[in-house]
Amino acid sequence: MAVSKSEIKDMDMPPETSEGAVVVLLRQWEREVLLERGLLWLRVIAFVSSFISFITMASNKHGGWKDFDKYEEFRHLLATAIISSLYTGYQVFRQVQELYTEINLLRPRSAVLITFSFVGDQVMAYLMMSSVSSGIPMTSGMRSVEDNIFTDSLAAAISMSFFAFLCLALSALISGYKLSTQIYS
Repeated sequence: MAVSKSEIKDMDMPPETSEGAVVVLLRQWEREVLLERGLLWLRVIAFVSSFISFITMASNKHGGWKDFDKYEEFRHLLATAIISSLYTGYQVFRQVQELYTEINLLRPRSAVLITFSFVGDQVMAYLMMSSVSSGIPMTSGMRSVEDNIFTDSLAAAISMSFFAFLCLALSALISGYKLSTQIYS
């Protein structure tokens, strides 16, 4: 990553000194650490939200028409929450393992790993938004007729899935930034 002379001037150090180069490297390292930790927290929140959505939807069986599995929209929401929980759980495990053991599963700056994270985050975000958008009209229609624990649980699961979508969308943005600033050797 190249640093312009204007960035170095902002640091009040001449570009020719070694102290200026050290400051630039330290700031770049701090930015990378901040991005990694932010990405980790976004994925932890996405995992928790997806898992809560999964548990809420799977336990939403109250007999008769109040069983989630009688409706295709809610089965889609459940399947997406399960897939999202597995993906984000893996990503959290991988990042925590790399952060605390300092042993990377792949090369530290591997473009394959960054690309996998970027594509995975985007796919999961799109799946979550798809499941949320398919569940909202059905839930809204049911709530207009009768407001009960079944529809409240549906609304809670949809809300958690939407929150997971937001976290995954932000994760995709960070992964995309990391991919675009990747130095290929």
